[in-house]
Amino acid sequence: MISTRELTKDFVVSRTETVHAVRGISLDVEPGELVAVLGPNGAGKTTTLRMLTTLITPTAGTATVAGYDVTEHPSQVRRRIGYVGQGNGAGHNQRAGDELIGQGVIYGLDRRAARRRTAELLDALELTELARRKVSELSGGQRRRLDVAMGLVHAPSLLFLDEPSTGLDPQNRANLWDHILRMREQYAMTIVLTTHYLDEADSMAERVVVVDNGQVIADDTAEALKTKLAGDRLALTVAPSNLSRLAELAGKLPGAKEVVAVGDEVSVRVADGPAALPELITAAQQNGVPVAAAQVHRPTLDDVFLNLTGRSLREDNSNGKAAA
Repeated sequence: MISTRELTKDFVVSRTETVHAVRGISLDVEPGELVAVLGPNGAGKTTTLRMLTTLITPTAGTATVAGYDVTEHPSQVRRRIGYVGQGNGAGHNQRAGDELIGQGVIYGLDRRAARRRTAELLDALELTELARRKVSELSGGQRRRLDVAMGLVHAPSLLFLDEPSTGLDPQNRANLWDHILRMREQYAMTIVLTTHYLDEADSMAERVVVVDNGQVIADDTAEALKTKLAGDRLALTVAPSNLSRLAELAGKLPGAKEVVAVGDEVSVRVADGPAALPELITAAQQNGVPVAAAQVHRPTLDDVFLNLTGRSLREDNSNGKAAA
C-alpha cells in the first residue's frame, strides 16, 4: 500500500540555512496494516505524512501510495486516500451534514450518492442527530469524529490520521478509537497514524515505526520493540544492609544491565522478567538475603525510545513545539 525509498525533504530557510526535515526514510506498509509512527516534536512525522498525501513534494527519493507515485500521479493518490490532519477540517459555520455532502461531491460522487454516503457515515460515527448542527456548535470529540467521516466519505483504501485524538479527554479518545477501529474493520482499510499518546500506539497498532531526526530508528511490533530494546525491569525490596549483596546477585543474571541500588530497592533490567525473577529470589534466599517484596515492570514504548536515543519521548512531546 505504501513503499518509500530514501524519501527526503529539505526546507530552505535562507541562503545559508537548510532544514533537513526528513533524511532518507525507507518504509513499506502492507494492505490492511495499522501502523503507528512515533517520534518527538520535529522528528519529521508530519512532514513524511504530508509527502505521502501529496501535500508537499519530496526533495529526493521515491514514494508510491496505493500503487501510484506521489510526484508523478498525485491526483490518483488523492482519489485513493483519506487524510485527517491535526486541525479541524470542517468549516465552523457549515452544518455537519452539508460538509460531508460537499466533500463527497468534491470527490466525484453525484449528490444522491453523496447524501447516501453521508447518512451512512453519520450513522456509523453516531453523528446523525447532529447533522443539521453547525460545526462550531459541536464538542471536540464530535468534531474529530466529523473529521474522520470527511476522510472516509469517498471510501478510501488507505487512511492517514495525524494526531487524531490530540486534545481530547480520555473518554472521548476511547470513543473516537472505538469508531475508527470499527470503520477499519467494516471497510478493510489500511491506517497510518501519528500520535503522541504512547498507549494508543501500544494497544492499537500492529506495527510501530519510531522516527527521530528525520530517520527511521526502529520498526517492529510494540511487543517486539519493548522486549528487544528495553526488556523488563525487576524491582526487589530488601533491608538496606543487604542492598549491595542483592545488587551483586542481580548483576549475575543472564543479560542483566542497569543494576541500580537505592534506599531499600534493587532494580535490574533483564530480557525476560517473569523467568528471571524466581531465579533472583532463589539466589537471594540461598545467600541469606530475605526479599520483602518483588515486582516485574513491563517496559513501555517510552522506555524503548529512551533506550534508543537517551531521552524520553513523553517529555520531548510534552515540552516541544508543534510537530514537524
